[in-house]
Amino acid sequence: MAVAAAAVLLTGCGGDQDTASVPEGWGTLETGSLSVGYPKSEGYAEQPAAERAKSNAAVALQEKDGIRTGMVSVQLDFATGVDDAAGAAAAAGAGIGLNSTRKATEDVRLAGPDDAGEAREARRIDYDFTADGREDTPNRGTPMTGVLVAGVDTKGVPFVVRLNAVKDAVDAEDLDAFVESVTVK
Repeated sequence: MAVAAAAVLLTGCGGDQDTASVPEGWGTLETGSLSVGYPKSEGYAEQPAAERAKSNAAVALQEKDGIRTGMVSVQLDFATGVDDAAGAAAAAGAGIGLNSTRKATEDVRLAGPDDAGEAREARRIDYDFTADGREDTPNRGTPMTGVLVAGVDTKGVPFVVRLNAVKDAVDAEDLDAFVESVTVK
């Protein structure tokens, strides 16, 4: 599956488009550096700036019965000494955590203006992990899945966008759509 996904992403992820497509029923998180889609029709809602962690430039959460079952987040300038997608992915990958298993890492090309150059080059990391049960997350040990896209924006600022959710709550097609929805500005 990872090989098939890579072929789809490399040919269908942005290409020479200025703006990525966002699936019907999805919302968009906007920052000065990039935008990314999130599955609004699945109950995700944008978190107000006053409520999110300082490290997050934008967040959309899915909550069920007071438990955060899914999260889309955008972090900007999250690492120092990073000047390319490989460095951003290494820094973001280090933050995945000890209770995680990397499933795949692949290069992707994001949507964005033609003059964005290397800012359109990014890395995708797919991983599984277990919930820690802290801060309104699912019970400790609950299987979770995640995908992140890391790169450097047009101003040289490293970014990482993530989608984490209870395992099997987001299918492979939606994970691909999430990655394909990233547009660098």
